[in-house]
Amino acid sequence: MSSLQLSLAAIGALTVGAVVVYNYWTSRKSAPRQAEPQTEPELAAPDTEPALFEPREPVLTDDFATLPQPERKPLLDALIDAIATIEVDHPVSGDAALAALPATRRVGTKPFHVEGCSELSGEWEVLAAGRRYSAFQAGVQLANRVGALNNIEFSEFVVKTQAFADAVGGSASFSDMLEEVARARELDQFASAHDAQLSFTVCARAAAWSPGYIQQHAARMGFVAGVIPGRMVLPAAVAGLPPILSLTFDTQAAMAEDPAMSAIREFSLSLDVPQIAREDQPFERLREAARLLAEHMDGVVTDGNGQILGEDVLDQIATDLQQLYDALAARELSAGTPQARRLFS
Repeated sequence: MSSLQLSLAAIGALTVGAVVVYNYWTSRKSAPRQAEPQTEPELAAPDTEPALFEPREPVLTDDFATLPQPERKPLLDALIDAIATIEVDHPVSGDAALAALPATRRVGTKPFHVEGCSELSGEWEVLAAGRRYSAFQAGVQLANRVGALNNIEFSEFVVKTQAFADAVGGSASFSDMLEEVARARELDQFASAHDAQLSFTVCARAAAWSPGYIQQHAARMGFVAGVIPGRMVLPAAVAGLPPILSLTFDTQAAMAEDPAMSAIREFSLSLDVPQIAREDQPFERLREAARLLAEHMDGVVTDGNGQILGEDVLDQIATDLQQLYDALAARELSAGTPQARRLFS
């Protein structure tokens, strides 16, 4: 699917069904800026006193080693997967099932999964060694941000599933290819019309920032270093779930031999809307993080094209997002659910 990117210039509404979404990244272009004199940039000095926030203690004190873990639930869901059932004459060990899995867990550009029906509980679960299974089901995702499942991918799904069924001594049953491909296209159309990725840019008003200066302020708000240089994330409350927000700045500046001498004039704060539950209030946290960082770092919040974002624009985005959340929930694809995270990936 081609994801509808909400980055924030603010006019030009695109109506999809009953949902109004702003195409902020493409609705207008910023006017060319006047060239600035080529002078040595002045870097903002790191704070020596943690006086910008109350209380004075750092906001983030947890090392996240004891965060709650997500529940182990079946991956496959008929809402977003084409599923084939595999019957076996005798229970199959988890070790044998794992050995029979294909080398890759993808069919074209779509994830491919196999689950087993536990002989003990009678429930579907992810394959695990030491278990025994009385039946299996294989599934391929109907759509993701790359696009909808097509005929070639469905045919590859049949081949992989049949090979697994043969290896465990089972018999596979498949749904009609044309029906599943049509269902994939319809799901892809819905997802394309209800995808949203928000990005705010915080720009320096005067003195440029060093990487350490940005990291210092972001850490006070709960951001931690990401795996990529120049990226920080605000972790979810449950380990293993996507971060609520991400903060990115120039990777080359972050990797410089002397980062303290790197001049950074802007960084971005981003939210992948379908990935985060509405209950986590991600947009409110994005808006507040941008406001506080701009306020304490002598910056201004813009849409990435240099257009300053006023409160009226932000309020309108908040209203549109509530409508988007409602539309996703009505389709049983509420933001932050495993199905939504898989579909919008």
